[in-house]
Amino acid sequence: MSIGTLISFAVKGAIAGAVGTAAMTAAYATEHRLRPSVHGQLDYDDSLVPGQIVADVLHLGPVTELEKAELKTLLLWGYGSAFGMAHRALRTRLSEPYASLVFGGMLMSATFSLFPIMGHTPPPWRWPRDVLATSLGTHAAYVLGVAITDDVLGAGKRK
Repeated sequence: MSIGTLISFAVKGAIAGAVGTAAMTAAYATEHRLRPSVHGQLDYDDSLVPGQIVADVLHLGPVTELEKAELKTLLLWGYGSAFGMAHRALRTRLSEPYASLVFGGMLMSATFSLFPIMGHTPPPWRWPRDVLATSLGTHAAYVLGVAITDDVLGAGKRK
């Protein structure tokens, strides 16, 4: 693989990941509007837990809520873009919908394990049903955003 091809692959994957992150963000905004009786977070990704995880990993010590919110935003857009490259790599080996199913499974495995381990949340089988449904739905929006963008950008699909 040439360096130009590798750069194109990475840039297109990052773009797909960014579009997926925007889709996930829009899904949260929509759910907040549809569920006005829910005040605060809809699930753990929607909370300050991701920001606290970043602060802990980087050994930043005590951080304010504003700093947690900023770290959360950096994390979501950073790993969201990077995960887009993972989907693009899967598309070189698998056709759809298999690439997106594997990709979604990877995301949910990370979500269901890293939040309890690093964010000190309960395990997913103890999450309230609405929290679990929100997490699954918003991640599905992310996967769809990435997959559709990969199609538009001409992912290296197997036939």
